[in-house]
Amino acid sequence: MARWPTISAGSRATFWRSLQTFTVTRIVITVVLLLYLSFDVGRARLAGSGYGETCVIYVAGALLFAWLARFRRRRFLLQLGAQVLADIGFISLLYLAAGGMASGFGLLYLFPLAGAAILAPLLMALFSAALATLFVLGDSVWQILRFNDPPLMQAGMSGAAFFALVLVVNRLAAKLIRQEELAAQRGADLRIQQAIYRIVVDDVDDGILVLGRDGFVFSANPAARRMLGLELDSGEGEGQTGFRLAEVAALEPVAHGFEAWLADGGADGMAPPDFVTIKRWHELDGAVRGRLDQPVHLKLRFASVGTPDSTADGAVERSVIFMRDVSAIENQAQQLKLASMGRLTASIAHEVRNPLSAIGHATSLLAEDLHGPAETRLLRIVNDNVVRVNRMVEDILKLSRKVQPNGTPVALDAFLAELRAEFTETQKLAADMVWIGDSGGRSVRFDSLHLREVLVNLLGNAIRYASGAAASIRVFPVLDATGRVELHVQDDGPGITPEVRAHLFEPFYTTSSKGTGLGLYLARELCLNNGAMLDYEYRADDSAGGAPGGRFVITFGASA
Repeated sequence: MARWPTISAGSRATFWRSLQTFTVTRIVITVVLLLYLSFDVGRARLAGSGYGETCVIYVAGALLFAWLARFRRRRFLLQLGAQVLADIGFISLLYLAAGGMASGFGLLYLFPLAGAAILAPLLMALFSAALATLFVLGDSVWQILRFNDPPLMQAGMSGAAFFALVLVVNRLAAKLIRQEELAAQRGADLRIQQAIYRIVVDDVDDGILVLGRDGFVFSANPAARRMLGLELDSGEGEGQTGFRLAEVAALEPVAHGFEAWLADGGADGMAPPDFVTIKRWHELDGAVRGRLDQPVHLKLRFASVGTPDSTADGAVERSVIFMRDVSAIENQAQQLKLASMGRLTASIAHEVRNPLSAIGHATSLLAEDLHGPAETRLLRIVNDNVVRVNRMVEDILKLSRKVQPNGTPVALDAFLAELRAEFTETQKLAADMVWIGDSGGRSVRFDSLHLREVLVNLLGNAIRYASGAAASIRVFPVLDATGRVELHVQDDGPGITPEVRAHLFEPFYTTSSKGTGLGLYLARELCLNNGAMLDYEYRADDSAGGAPGGRFVITFGASA
């Protein structure tokens, strides 16, 4: 195609479709011209002029051109030039048969000239306009010489109109073609960018979810599907999902994190670009448990992208959740901590406990001889710190016990009832302060001594914040979406802040001046060693009837 040597294949196809439209329009015009003979005015005016025969030949030629444009897509300019020349020739014959300029048939020249201006180079289109103009002027000169009829001014105006039409339409067509080429190039670039995006998104280790403000998930990359336990169906390549987070019970923690982000002002944005608003990033403090059939810990980051006015009708807004599985990092850190703890434990056992016992024994002996108020206060301070250090040593030494769990079945109803009675008596609590929910006769596989240590630790923390009213501390088993048993420990206190939640299970981290910072760390380690998971979660509802809020949740690995 000589006119546009650099046009794309899509534009070439557009040229051929335009040529087909040109041929169909020609057929319609020739049929209308032929039907003109069916009227009385046409028969009387054109009788014996050869108009009918010319129209019939013109219809046959139009059908031939239509067939060539549809089934012989070769030599575009040659086909176009032949069609334009044939149009000018046939229209000239009809022009003469109808009586020349006075017949008004000169308007028919606009059809082939417009087609040439749109589809042909400017020089070829001007040549076509020149042929039509010369014929009209020549016929006018002949009329002047033969009949002394001077229609020359009208013929000149028609020729000027022909050239003006060709110039204007050709320039407009050239502009449209350039715009189409630019759009095609941008489309090709966009497809390349989409392919690169798909490769990158599918290959990254972070999970990516794209969803609307209502929680409807539009797409998820393979990493997100693995983290959330979604089925990798045939649509995996496109990442299509088509569900709402709230509809999948196992994804409840992720849904709560997303809702918390929106409630926390997820719409607060940075300075927007020209056509979209990229709203602020937010990282959810602490780890969020993802799929419950195989617990993982996820760090969630949120971002939102939308049109400048995302509240208007037709505006689009999408939120993106970036998920990072920190389980492997935690396991590696755990191994390092355990290795360090092992060396520290051996050192403590030999270097600390013996001097600590000597100090405690000496304090007891001094207490028998010193009875003054000042001496008694100082001895109490020494004794309290000895007890505190000794408890820290005991907590550290307990870590060595967790490597040999005894995973025998534990009947929850009997176990929790016994634990409640013992804990209430030991801590001098009111009989109705600790409420135990019914487990329905379920059993879990967990070392009973380890489970007792975990729950005593959690209940000890609950005492510090509970109001002391009836059922202010609640321990109740529930079933999660996958049928696994969860044990919830909840109190009516103010709950744990997100800042504290981020460091809750780190060793030696404590908010109490009398704490060692090892209790919750030890509890989680014992749970992990027994195939369970301990976490602190914010739940929006409570199937056991208690108040919504934060609570410690033990998810057991398997039922007994």
